[in-house]
Amino acid sequence: MDHILIIGGTGNIGFPLIESLSKNKELKIKVGIRTISPNIKEQFEHLNNLSFVHFDFLDPNTFPEAFIGVNKVFFVRPPQLSTPKEDMFPFLSYANQQKLQQIVFVSLIGVEKNPVTPHHKIEKMIRQLEIPYTFIRPSFFMQNLTTTHLEDIKIQHDLFIPAGHAKTSFIDTRDIGEVAAVCLTDSNYINQELELTGPEALTYNEIAKDMSNILGVEITYSKPGLLKFRRVMIKRGIPKEYVNVMVMLYLITQLGNAKKVTNTVEKVLKHSPRNIKEFINDYKNDFTG
Repeated sequence: MDHILIIGGTGNIGFPLIESLSKNKELKIKVGIRTISPNIKEQFEHLNNLSFVHFDFLDPNTFPEAFIGVNKVFFVRPPQLSTPKEDMFPFLSYANQQKLQQIVFVSLIGVEKNPVTPHHKIEKMIRQLEIPYTFIRPSFFMQNLTTTHLEDIKIQHDLFIPAGHAKTSFIDTRDIGEVAAVCLTDSNYINQELELTGPEALTYNEIAKDMSNILGVEITYSKPGLLKFRRVMIKRGIPKEYVNVMVMLYLITQLGNAKKVTNTVEKVLKHSPRNIKEFINDYKNDFTG
């Protein structure tokens, strides 16, 4: 029986991953969380085969209990942890000592060409440690619109995003989570890199039009410059390190490197990935509530 440690289980990828895995009664799932609150337990109460454990990437004292009995690990890099040598290497070194059968890491599409990104450095560490891996490399998340950019959409009715006229092959994080569940239960995906995208590449002008039609409110796309975007995000209190990563990714987008479309999701899940119109409809209350 596989015993899987999920780190990042309350997020946009981790939660649908756990929902998918919990359908398999032959699995044991351990959810590593910094603060285990009653609200979090309530979020998962409809799911089976779960346990919770205190876990913090920055506190090695939380590692031993989290890894007890575990043979596979899934993790997402917390956005605020941007220096992998300090933030991630102790965790990965400990994981390596546990002789894991697999570690699944949510990386970034095109990461092999971007050595300055934290994702690239983490992939490199995992390879150097020779841990059996699966690197899931998604394109931009549709759910960025309901998190990072939601304030501008709800209040200003604007996509305040520095992507110029470039196209992006957005993917729904629910599809990422479902793909990760397959990768954790099928050994064919060990030591593989999977590039995940949605079914098409779109400009933010096209997304603004879709949002306007579906939400019944005119949504504009203001195309701010990278420096203006960075200045506004930092002024809002978003950590500088996180903003710098966003700026770097949007620069990559402007250069035309985010438009690649793959059929990996369809190959793994045996059905098409969700499209942007489905996403907007599903999250309509988030945008208008």
